[in-house]
Amino acid sequence: MANETQPNIGGQISGNVLFYSKPEPLSPELHKGLGVKRMDGPFGFARVGHAVPLAVTEFSLAAVTGPIIFVGDDKTPLQVMGLNANDNLFLREDGLFEAGVYIPAYIRRYPFVFANDAAAGQSILCIDRAAEFIVEGGELQFFNPDNSLTEYTNNCIEFCNNYELERQRTTNFVQILKDLDLFEIRQATHTPANEDGTPGEPQVIAEFFAISEAKLNALPADKLLELRDNGALMQIYAHLISLVGWDRLVALQMYKNAMAEMATAGNA
Repeated sequence: MANETQPNIGGQISGNVLFYSKPEPLSPELHKGLGVKRMDGPFGFARVGHAVPLAVTEFSLAAVTGPIIFVGDDKTPLQVMGLNANDNLFLREDGLFEAGVYIPAYIRRYPFVFANDAAAGQSILCIDRAAEFIVEGGELQFFNPDNSLTEYTNNCIEFCNNYELERQRTTNFVQILKDLDLFEIRQATHTPANEDGTPGEPQVIAEFFAISEAKLNALPADKLLELRDNGALMQIYAHLISLVGWDRLVALQMYKNAMAEMATAGNA
């Protein structure tokens, strides 16, 4: 993907992106007359997002919600929002997030996204045509009668452009951590209680990359000063603090399981 003030409209796209099941290049030929309808609970699509990409500048805000982890060879940062695939524990049945939960920009930019046009070698603006709130005659139209972009669409493009800038900052941040060899493999575990109240066998919840506190503390003073001065140190500490959020996720999952069991028993 690339940053563009004026994105290419139309073209051919490639690649898969979380939440976007039917991405289409935005064009007046295909989408004139379409728009976004206002919904009381617009985030139902994020129910499958138990781990959502996160920009480094979001770490401090996201740390209070749940664990921030790194995954894969690229060490992509993710906001963990559930313990099981396709189950966002912070999303209510009515399509709204629980109060006080940070909603990542990755979710807030939906249904817009930049995608790769392999043939043209550039990025193109797409919408997810499968989004439930994209309808004929929606209040927030994509195009004006003269086929120009509406103010709403231009605002969304600006948001997506800013997101791409933050994504690049995140890539640079991760590269700094790689260069300093600060990553380690870590496991999140939970120790359930037996029926008699004694601790049971510890269970591994997840395995992921995290920043090593030992490696961080062992850095030379000048490297720590560099991390402080470029803003990376604050985000590192936000990540480390966020890892206590595994306990919150476990508690939420146990509560959800208990409610489901009660509902099943009540219907028996």
